[in-house]
Amino acid sequence: MRIVDLSAELNLNEVDSLLASDDFQQNIENTVHEIIEDVRRRGDEALCDYTKRFDEFDLTPESMRVYEEDIHRYASDADDELVEILQQAAKNIREFHNQQVEDSWEYYAGDGIRLGVRQTPIQRAGIYIPGGKAAYPSSVLMNVIPAQVAGVERIVAVTPPRALEENPLVAAALKLLNLNEAYRIGGAQAIAALAYGTQTVPQVHKIVGPGNPYVQSAKRHVYGVVDIDMVAGPSEVAIVADETCDPAWIAADLLAQAEHDEMAGVWLICWSRELAASVFDEVQVQLDLLDRNDIARVAVIDRGIIFIVQSEDDAIAIVNHIAPEHVEVLMAEPDHVSDNIKNAGAVFIGRYAPTVVGDYFAGPSHVLPTNRTARFFSPLGVPDFVKRTSVIRYSGRAIERFGEMIEKFAIAEGLTGHAKSITIRRHKA
Repeated sequence: MRIVDLSAELNLNEVDSLLASDDFQQNIENTVHEIIEDVRRRGDEALCDYTKRFDEFDLTPESMRVYEEDIHRYASDADDELVEILQQAAKNIREFHNQQVEDSWEYYAGDGIRLGVRQTPIQRAGIYIPGGKAAYPSSVLMNVIPAQVAGVERIVAVTPPRALEENPLVAAALKLLNLNEAYRIGGAQAIAALAYGTQTVPQVHKIVGPGNPYVQSAKRHVYGVVDIDMVAGPSEVAIVADETCDPAWIAADLLAQAEHDEMAGVWLICWSRELAASVFDEVQVQLDLLDRNDIARVAVIDRGIIFIVQSEDDAIAIVNHIAPEHVEVLMAEPDHVSDNIKNAGAVFIGRYAPTVVGDYFAGPSHVLPTNRTARFFSPLGVPDFVKRTSVIRYSGRAIERFGEMIEKFAIAEGLTGHAKSITIRRHKA
């Protein structure tokens, strides 16, 4: 983990150079493009071939669907206490997302004009459930519940062929949410199947869920054919801390995200050299105690940085510049910093609010923008599964009053056909 002293001068260009990385390599993009086009052409046959090649699993169209009774059978192996925890987490997540529901609305604009917005849920959504380095039943809850609250009619899950058998808690999450349509396919080929549909897998309108760089690249490729949540990169956390926070707590929070992925970004921003040194030492101590220390160590060495700045305002400037996925403000008086953070996926305020409470339990979805996209993207939520349709009612009286203006506007743009569409009505109004 590097210590970078910016206390003399806050140079944001230096910050940019330190954080620069190539998240999507061209060879991944080329491979994914070939897979998507193949699935688009050959459908189920291509899915079976790629599943044999990448997962060493003999898949057939008949065995592709995981039915309700299979999901329940796999879920029966889950630990009862963990299932109860899932239930409480699901309750918290559902209660939070119920607050995001928006009603359709109209207002009267005079002269027989009524304008408004009609809110309707998308009809079909697909959720990708990883089956690689770790099992994430929490991601099932965080992706599916907002869609259910929005009123999505059909939710389809895809996951690598052995994932549900090997991870009964993931199956338990599907059972808890009454999600009974799942398919044994993973990787870029699963994203292609959801985007274009095959003989067995239905085409959906939106694809959400985490995944490796191949999965994320595939989501990028199919965007426009379907909607996606976001192209998510490795996990990130930026911690702003003062001397009142225990260095061991800060180190633990950094490593909690570092253990996700070798490419995870873990950053501490503080104005105390003593705190920076203490956290640096504590990270080295705690690394050896992690089960996934081989992953976390690479992330800490390659992408772990402690920024020493002059003031709280400089810390705010760095956070807003790098727009992290997670921001923790671990301070005795966090409000000045937290209130001025504009670019972040989620902000965790106070020493007792580590990122992990949001990963599992608090309620907001942990599907958050990464790779500095929090400057313009938002967390996954109910609005992501809802379409807005403009509603426009005009009367003859309104055409009589405003028609000439509209005609002139159309003619000014050289669209006389548009103008005639109004003219023909004005004579009847």
